[in-house]
Amino acid sequence: MKPSPRRLLLRPPSLRGQLLVGILLPVLGFVVLNAASLYAQALQAADTAYDRTLLASAKAIGERLEVGTDGGAPRLQATLEYSALEAFEADNRSRLFYKVSGFGGEVVSGFEDLAPPRAGRDEPNPYAALVRFYDDEYRGEPVRMAVLLQPVAGPAGQGMATMQVAETLELRRTLARALLLQTLWQQALLVALIAFVVVAVVQRATRPVRALSQTLRERDEDDLSPLTAGDTPRELQPVVDATNALLARTARLLDHQKRFVRDASHQLRTPLAVLKTQVQSARRGDVAPALALQEIAQTVDGATELANQMLALAKVEQLRHQGEAPLVDWSATVRAVALDVSALIADAGVDFELHTEPVTVRAHEWALRELTRNLLHNAIRHSPRGGRLAVHVEAVSDEARLHIEDNGPGIAAAQREHLFQPFAGSLPDATGHEGSGLGLAICREIVTALGGRIDLDNRLQDGRTVGLDACVALPRIKA
Repeated sequence: MKPSPRRLLLRPPSLRGQLLVGILLPVLGFVVLNAASLYAQALQAADTAYDRTLLASAKAIGERLEVGTDGGAPRLQATLEYSALEAFEADNRSRLFYKVSGFGGEVVSGFEDLAPPRAGRDEPNPYAALVRFYDDEYRGEPVRMAVLLQPVAGPAGQGMATMQVAETLELRRTLARALLLQTLWQQALLVALIAFVVVAVVQRATRPVRALSQTLRERDEDDLSPLTAGDTPRELQPVVDATNALLARTARLLDHQKRFVRDASHQLRTPLAVLKTQVQSARRGDVAPALALQEIAQTVDGATELANQMLALAKVEQLRHQGEAPLVDWSATVRAVALDVSALIADAGVDFELHTEPVTVRAHEWALRELTRNLLHNAIRHSPRGGRLAVHVEAVSDEARLHIEDNGPGIAAAQREHLFQPFAGSLPDATGHEGSGLGLAICREIVTALGGRIDLDNRLQDGRTVGLDACVALPRIKA
């Protein structure tokens, strides 16, 4: 399926196109400006070269001037024919016009309709003669004018003669255009060479990018191993590093999902099998209906607790991908959780103490509630009837700390190594019932995601264990 024209227009420009535009546009702009400047310089060079011809023509006219008399007064006389100037015409593309003015400004010879010398400032010239050059117009055509003042003397007297020689500009402009075209061809070849080099360099420089893309396309769907840098350019290394980081995060997520599915299928199979057996036993009448319902209810409660804990453990993984968490008063969360489990505390018959002070942490409230609820459930479950259960929330330096003290049996040395591992089992509670082993695993995952630490230590008295102290420390946010 071919992409639509609209999608082609919306497609981001290629690196090759951006470099070509970014390099060639300034170069072309420079070429245009340089061409205009070069044409002006070529015209000036042509003027300098052909102005010598105009000066030579004017001097040749001056050599044919004589001084005669008219009523006793000296008068300039010229015996010049136009054919004498043909030697100074380069070719038939330019024409010469001249006019000789006498001592009193009268026209002595030449084209009478040639305009008199234009008044203007005397500009310096490289010739040892009283000559001026300027651009003018004659008979509707642009011309280059040379005005030469030359003294003329004879037996009858002397005076200053004015010779004007004008030349049309066809030859000068032809020469300037020839110089311009020759240079433009060279510059066009330079621009083409630059474009070729840009395309070739970009093609070579982007080869690792295409190789990387091909490698990713050819990978298996379940291959999340890191990419190898190889001969990747230094500028492309951040892309490879970011891709490897993304692959690592994706691999962790997939491993977490696979582990969750594996654990769920394994852990839920047992209570479901037990539940099925209990239902079949109740149908056959092996046990009394009331006892059967009680056993089924206990199995359903255990399966429900297990499913909720597994969902909570899976949800903890989201903490690492939810961005910056809000600011929360941990003490308020602990008081709310304590109120929620007050019925369990009363049913356990423990002496409950709660001491809190305002302390702010950066965390999602559901995570703090899950953390506090699991620790309190464990403490209530393992506290003997009539025992003491104390909860403290306080700020210590840069940390916010939660302490939970109970009078349970503590932690056995053999169990401490795998205490926080999922489904590693847990200590039996005061009634002899063992938990699923997920509560502490959930707590550790939450605390790790929030950048804190959790410690469980036996409380000793006279060398014997009299309870368990659970301490959670999170980074404190000071107001």
